[in-house]
Amino acid sequence: MRGVLPAVAVAVSATLVSAQENVTGGSGPFTRDELRSSISLNSLLADAQTLEDFAYSTSERNRVFGSPGHNATVNWLYDELSSLNDYYSVSLQPFEALYSSGDESFTVNGAEQNATLLTYTPSGSALNTTIVAISNLGCNASDYPSTVSGKIALISRGSCTFSLKSALAGSAGAAGAVVYNNVPGPLAGTLGEASNPVGPYAPTVGIPFENGQAILGLLNSSSTPLTGNLEVNSVIENRTTYNVLAQSNSGNPDSVVSLGAHSDSVEQGPGINDDGSGVVGILNTARALASYPALPSTYNSVRFGFWAAEEFGLLGSTYYVENLPAPELAKIKLYLNFDMIASPNYRYALYDGDGSTFNLTGPAGSDRIEALFQEYFTSSNLNYTASAFDGRSDYLPFIEAGVAAGGIFTGAEGIKTAAEVESFGGTAGLAYDENYHEAGDNVTNLSLDAFQVNSEAIAWSVATYLESLEGIPERNATQPGNGTVTALPKRHAKRDVVRRKVAAGHSGFGSGTGNVHTHANGKGGCAKFRVAI
Repeated sequence: MRGVLPAVAVAVSATLVSAQENVTGGSGPFTRDELRSSISLNSLLADAQTLEDFAYSTSERNRVFGSPGHNATVNWLYDELSSLNDYYSVSLQPFEALYSSGDESFTVNGAEQNATLLTYTPSGSALNTTIVAISNLGCNASDYPSTVSGKIALISRGSCTFSLKSALAGSAGAAGAVVYNNVPGPLAGTLGEASNPVGPYAPTVGIPFENGQAILGLLNSSSTPLTGNLEVNSVIENRTTYNVLAQSNSGNPDSVVSLGAHSDSVEQGPGINDDGSGVVGILNTARALASYPALPSTYNSVRFGFWAAEEFGLLGSTYYVENLPAPELAKIKLYLNFDMIASPNYRYALYDGDGSTFNLTGPAGSDRIEALFQEYFTSSNLNYTASAFDGRSDYLPFIEAGVAAGGIFTGAEGIKTAAEVESFGGTAGLAYDENYHEAGDNVTNLSLDAFQVNSEAIAWSVATYLESLEGIPERNATQPGNGTVTALPKRHAKRDVVRRKVAAGHSGFGSGTGNVHTHANGKGGCAKFRVAI
């Protein structure tokens, strides 16, 4: 098990050096250090402020997919990428996804419990009824006693999806389901789809860990049943939203280095760390590349993906991968994911491609991507640790399709340890991002140090892989699309969701234009096409 590196720089191993020994930059348009030095903190912050302004200019004050704030984000990304001197072919890839919102209230003996609606929950109420604590983690039908019928089921987060917990509660006849967090802080999440074959959903909300523990304490210490009142008013509707894709017009079009971040936020706030930070980081790398001459034909090409509806179950990235024809998917040699790269109480966590820490390996080549980022942090005299390939972000559909993947993550609701404080600074006992999925996730929530370091890492890694894919195995069009990573827990997506299939359509690259709006030659965007705000 790999530990955190000591505070002093560690010598780069011979393996790391040999894996990229031909990356000298001597004959290319730039070196990786030159591209890295193109990243400006002022530009990063200006772009983050732009995303916050999109959210705060609307009554919703968020950038949830299909909202005015998100549509403004899509238009801005399209315009920014289209204005870069014909360096990219830029397209909008539309797809339909199921949106859910609503109002909720949960009280115990009259006291509000800071409940949050889990998206895709049905409406319903359970009034003046008792609360039944569910055994274990509520992932098996046997966990739900017959006494829960007509009552409110209190369930711990963990092990299985929110969708399964709600469906099992509904099948047992529960009038409502309340899922409490398994770490300190609130719980915001999604059931992932409007139904589950296991059974009907119970009206479902999430509550903070602290509230859940307090309720359990009262249930265990008193023979008097607690009186619960749960009310859920849910709105579920189809919305059209858009992935933004940018493919370089130079480099080898049959050998693609791909990277991405999600463009949407949760409903609670503007989502500037989650994931405005990743969006801004890769956008600034796209701009930096376009400031140099075209890529030589001996270089790989690059493709940027800005995924919509990640917060509702990785819907945009899943749609993109599942609608790529096999020959086009085979052209993608690796995928780099950047989701939350500026958490205020950050750690530098690299996706564990070799499985040495979490025993969840990525597809062949993922270990080399992890090693490359280790080289970056080591050469920068910075510590790093590992993050599990647990399926919580947009790399999941890529690794399920057999694409080597990696990236950087600075932490969400998890709690920073004392050992991590020794390596990264910050405060032990607090979440990496106390504003995760909250209204406070705005520009003031960003760690400027982590934002700069990780954005430079994006540029550095892209420059490396544009010149050389040494260590990344060749992929082919006959490679199976799913099931290639047997160690990965199936569908354990961000916020414990089951991903919902979205309407079929076109891929955006390699499958015809169809209803995909493409802009390959403009300088300043396309005045004839706008996503409605």
